[in-house]
Amino acid sequence: MSGPEHGHGTEHGHGHGGDHGHGGDHGHGGDHGHGGDHGQRSTGTGDVGRAALEDASLGVEERWEGFYRDRGRIWSGRPNALLVEVAGPLAPGRALDLGCGEGGDSAWLASRGWATTAVDVAPTALARTREAAAAAGVEVTTEQHDLEQSLPSGPFDLVSAFFLQSPVDWDRAAVLRRAAGLLAPGGVLLLVDHGSAPSWSWHGDHAFPTAAELHAGLALPEEDFETLRVDAPHREAVGPQGQVGEVTDLVVLVRRRA
Repeated sequence: MSGPEHGHGTEHGHGHGGDHGHGGDHGHGGDHGHGGDHGQRSTGTGDVGRAALEDASLGVEERWEGFYRDRGRIWSGRPNALLVEVAGPLAPGRALDLGCGEGGDSAWLASRGWATTAVDVAPTALARTREAAAAAGVEVTTEQHDLEQSLPSGPFDLVSAFFLQSPVDWDRAAVLRRAAGLLAPGGVLLLVDHGSAPSWSWHGDHAFPTAAELHAGLALPEEDFETLRVDAPHREAVGPQGQVGEVTDLVVLVRRRA
């Protein structure tokens, strides 16, 4: 469930839209997402799949499935660098990858010993996640969810949501609050959004929030959640035609108090 770089973006972002990096653009998804090469170069083009995502006559699943179904693998399969940075030092436990896209992050987590559940709204994205896990020799549980309607059962020690942005109208903040509620005591929620769009993106005129605004929008109660990080690092991104540019990511990391 990702937006055009979603949630399904570097690779991610689909659940109810995500933009984990779909198509080298920013929308709902890291190598999770839709449209935006989250640091992982897309093997597709930004225009392919755009028509389905922007077709308001289609439902959420139809939009994201249309984004993936009619072309080959889109993302590089590498994990998002911010996930590696944040989760690398953590002791493995149960992880939830919201808007898993083609499974680059999920397969990496599983390879590090995490019991990983990967969620997306698009059946093709989930099939590719299973393929990525098999290729890596690991096991990942895949579940299809429209995140506004349902979420997997917790608790989880890590909830990861990369570029879970979408052209579909949905109450994302409410979904993320519910996802935070799935955290075990001491568990962390890692939320990474697009903070800018590269020159080749079809979201170049989009108004992006600040990291502080993203954090405030979650409205998580301070007595239950400790804020560990709110910032906006820059990174190099590579477009579908090999274009190189600098983009900004918005990072929010919170921990459920014990």
